[in-house]
Amino acid sequence: MGIARAAAAAAAAAVASGSWELQQHRRHSLRLMVVLIILTLITSPLLEAQDTLQLASNLHPTDLGVLRAVKNAMTDLPGGTFFSSWDFSATGIDPCQMFAGVVCINIQGYSRVTLLSLGPEEAGLPGLTGTLPPELGYLPFLTQLSISPGAVSGPIPRSLGRLRNLNLFSCSQNLLTGSIPQSLAGLQKLQVLQLSNNKLAGAIPSGIGSWPSLEFLVLSDNRLTGTIPMFSSSNNSTSTPPRAALNHLDLRNNELTGELVSDNLPSSLEFLSLTNNQFTGSIAAVGNLTKLKYLDLSFNQFSGEIPSSLFGFVGLSYLLLNRNQLSGPVIVKAEVTIKVVDLSFNLLVGSVSPFLAGAQILYLNNNLFMGTIPQEFVTSLEASTLQSLYLQNNYLSNFGDLGTATIPPTVAVCVQYNCELPPPQSICPESQGFVARPLTECVKAAAGTGN
Repeated sequence: MGIARAAAAAAAAAVASGSWELQQHRRHSLRLMVVLIILTLITSPLLEAQDTLQLASNLHPTDLGVLRAVKNAMTDLPGGTFFSSWDFSATGIDPCQMFAGVVCINIQGYSRVTLLSLGPEEAGLPGLTGTLPPELGYLPFLTQLSISPGAVSGPIPRSLGRLRNLNLFSCSQNLLTGSIPQSLAGLQKLQVLQLSNNKLAGAIPSGIGSWPSLEFLVLSDNRLTGTIPMFSSSNNSTSTPPRAALNHLDLRNNELTGELVSDNLPSSLEFLSLTNNQFTGSIAAVGNLTKLKYLDLSFNQFSGEIPSSLFGFVGLSYLLLNRNQLSGPVIVKAEVTIKVVDLSFNLLVGSVSPFLAGAQILYLNNNLFMGTIPQEFVTSLEASTLQSLYLQNNYLSNFGDLGTATIPPTVAVCVQYNCELPPPQSICPESQGFVARPLTECVKAAAGTGN
């Protein structure tokens, strides 16, 4: 537009002169002015588009420095190609457009990194090696940080606690060591924390339980010790701001200890796995988690009775309480609709509830059950609604109509090592060993004097 204004000024000067040459110059200048105005109107959108493109590639110097630090600290495993697009030497390269795993937004005239997904997205491809650089904590607008499975080692940088906009941090199936930094307690917007299958040790930071937005916490397959932090109830209407619903808590395969306290487990939980730890005490605290769809407390040292309310949870598909020291009778008040029930390898006593016949896969083996196999079990086995029944290693003295039942070949039944010879329908794993218990053990159990 400046060129057009210059042409207009020249034409005005020609009009004021009055000479023939100047008149000719005036007409020529007017034509030039019209042409320049037309060209300006045509090219202005293109110039504006070019300015916009330059603005979109204007990565903030701090963010650019962080990306350089990432490239210096991490590299592809043999056969990997993730970092092949991270070329800082090429001219005209826009990291926000050209670098794999980098997503930016425009904030106050600069492109700022908002998502960083390091490593290949497809499963099975070689991941990354190296360490997480502390510079990652200097991406103030980062909302998601994920690292694909690989061989990334070393500690989690404490500087990540500065990422106040972060809502997802995932670095599973790598080789991270050290403890989970207490500084992460400042990530009040975090919704997903997934650090499974690493070599992390130490306690779970207590501040994690106060995150108001946390929905998904997976710290399984590490070397974590200590107790479960207290997770504030999502039903606390007085909390400001209101809490999100923590619905997935996976702490399996660690070295955690202590007892379950109802105040520590929010009622919003739908998935809870604590298997293969060193927890003790009662499991009464889980009796109020009515939204559970998956519950695995196996391979611990829990004791006491099983809350009868568990068998009535609507939507519960997996109830895994095996390999503990649970005792007492199993009280079921209505037919269960749970797909898999595993109560094996405990100290459960009394008769077998007929309501358990509603399960699809039922493990009651290696307990102290006595009495008769309910007719409901036989009916469900014949109908294939009960697909697997394991009752071996108990003190059952009557198999009811199981011996005359027509069991489909796809249905598995094992009742070996009880106080009666098993019928031919009972086909057990070869490792089961003896067919029936010695009579002396059955007599002692019936008399209540032990086996």
